[in-house]
Amino acid sequence: MSATRFELVTHWRLEAELERVWVQLCDSDSWPSWWSSVARVELLRPGHGPDGVGAIRRLHWKTALPYDLVFDVEMIAIEPMGRIEGRAFGQLVGTGVWTLRREGGVTIVRYDWTVEVTKSWMRLLAPLLRPVFAWNHGVVMRRGEAGLARLLQAE
Repeated sequence: MSATRFELVTHWRLEAELERVWVQLCDSDSWPSWWSSVARVELLRPGHGPDGVGAIRRLHWKTALPYDLVFDVEMIAIEPMGRIEGRAFGQLVGTGVWTLRREGGVTIVRYDWTVEVTKSWMRLLAPLLRPVFAWNHGVVMRRGEAGLARLLQAE
């Protein structure tokens, strides 16, 4: 694996019905209201039909480190109540896949993020900062889990 390529897996356990979690994950336009690392989401191109496949959004991320990331995500596949897949391009290039399942009274969310960094300074420093970049991703994702859990508890 290249030093600039990352294969990251995140697991969230949310005490909420799968349907409620699904609705929030599908509504990426609302992420900034509950996910503190998402600064802004812009719709660049609407999707084809009601499932949103084909839509492209620009996501502006605030990280735990002193840099921000901006990249576009095209929705490429949706399996209702089970799977969302997007293709990232811009400052990160790759794929992200959300999968959801019910386990007892908990919704289990898995996020597989396979990306290559494209910013020149990140590509240059990736061999040295690889663990730091992975840690940063973990912080961003924990912020998302905590924010979504708070939102779902308040509903």
